[in-house]
Amino acid sequence: MSQPIDENAVRPERGKAGPLKTVFVSLMIVLVGVALIWLIFKTEPSATRSDTARETAMLVDVQSVTRGRFTPTVEVMGQVVPAREITLGSQVSGEIIYQADAFTPGRHVEKGGELLRIEPADYQATLQQRRSELQQARAELEIEQGQQAVARQEFELLGEDIKTANQALILRKPQLEQARARVSAAAAAVQQAELALARTRIRAPFPAQVLSREVALGSQVSVGQSLGRLVGIGQYWVEATVPLSKLRWLTFKEAPGSPAAPVTLFHDTVWPAGQTREGQLTQLVGELDTNARMARVLITVEDPLALEEAAGAPPLILGTFVRAEIAGRALVDVVRLERNLLRRSNTVWVMEDRKLAIRDVEIAFQNEEYAFIRTGLDSGDKVITTDLASVVSGARLRLEGDQEEGESERGDRNE
Repeated sequence: MSQPIDENAVRPERGKAGPLKTVFVSLMIVLVGVALIWLIFKTEPSATRSDTARETAMLVDVQSVTRGRFTPTVEVMGQVVPAREITLGSQVSGEIIYQADAFTPGRHVEKGGELLRIEPADYQATLQQRRSELQQARAELEIEQGQQAVARQEFELLGEDIKTANQALILRKPQLEQARARVSAAAAAVQQAELALARTRIRAPFPAQVLSREVALGSQVSVGQSLGRLVGIGQYWVEATVPLSKLRWLTFKEAPGSPAAPVTLFHDTVWPAGQTREGQLTQLVGELDTNARMARVLITVEDPLALEEAAGAPPLILGTFVRAEIAGRALVDVVRLERNLLRRSNTVWVMEDRKLAIRDVEIAFQNEEYAFIRTGLDSGDKVITTDLASVVSGARLRLEGDQEEGESERGDRNE
C-alpha cells in the first residue's frame, strides 16, 4: 500500500531553482547577441578603390587654353563734350534787322553763313565820312609835296651854305612828314569804319550746330552782348576717367599723324543693338578727377553727328554718358582667360590626369571680361569651368563622356 505524497514538501525546492534558470537564459541571450554583432562586422564586404573613385569623382566641364598675342581693352565711362565751342558776341551796337532761319537751336550752320544783321546805316555813314577825310589828307599831302619842290628850287638858286638843321626847315621836311601822318591816320580810320560795318553782319566762324539763341529780330544789342552759343560739328570729345594703374597700357596721340589707341563707344540704352562709334585716344589731361581720383583722358570722335564720313551711324549727343572700350598695348605670349574662371587668391582650377590641380597664376592685365595670364598656364591646359562646392587638390574628376562610359560598364555587369 503506497504512501501519499506530501505536495507541500516538493514546492519549496522548485522555488529555489527558478531564479538561477532565468539568469542563465539571460546570459546566454547576451552572449549570442554579441557573437552575432561581431560576425556581422567581420563579414561586411569592403569596396574596392576603383569602385569608390567611380562613384565619388566630380562631374566637371573644361576648356582648353592657348598662349598667344592679345590686345586687351580698358573699359571706362565718359561724358560727351564739345571739342570746339564759342559764345557769339556783338562787336557793335544797334538793332537786329535780320535773323537767319538756320540760327535756331538744334540747326546746323555753314562756315561764313550769315546768322544776324545789325542796322548798318550809322556805320555806312561813318565809313563815308572817313573816306572823305582820307581823300582830304591825300590832297594836302600832294599840296605839301608841291611846296617842298618849290622850296628846293629856291634853295638851289641861292647857293648859300646853310646848316643841315636849317636845310630841313627850308625844304619843309617837317610839314611833309606831318601831311603823310595825316594820310596814315585817315587810312586807319577808314579801315576801322570798314571793320565796324562788316561786323554788323554776324557770321558763323566754322561749321557748327546752334545750341542756344539769346536775341531775336528787333532786339537792341550792345558791344559785348551775348547773342547765342555754337559748337563745332567736326569733332566731339568724350571726357573719360581711367584708373592710374592702367595708364601704362594706353597709347596717346603724341603728335599729328602719330598713332593713337582706337576706341569703341557704346550707348546701350539709346543706340540700336549692335551699333557703335569709333574714336581715338588723343590726350591725357594733366589733372585728376576730383571725385574719383582717377586720370582724365580725352577721346576724339570725328563727324560726331554722322553727317559725312560716318553717315548712317548713331549721332552723339552732348552731355550724355557713353561706355568706351580703349584698346591697350598688345600682350605677347599670354593666356586669355574669362574673368569668372579666375578663382580666389589668383588661382585657377585645372584638370590633370582626371584630378583637380590648383594653380597659382601671375596676372599681366585684367579687365571686366578677361584676365591675361603671364605664368601658371600653358597651351593645352584644361581649365575647369564648373563652380565646385568642395575644392580639394587631387580630388578625382570626370567629364560627361566619362560618366556615360561608367554607366555602360555597370549595365554590362548587371547583365
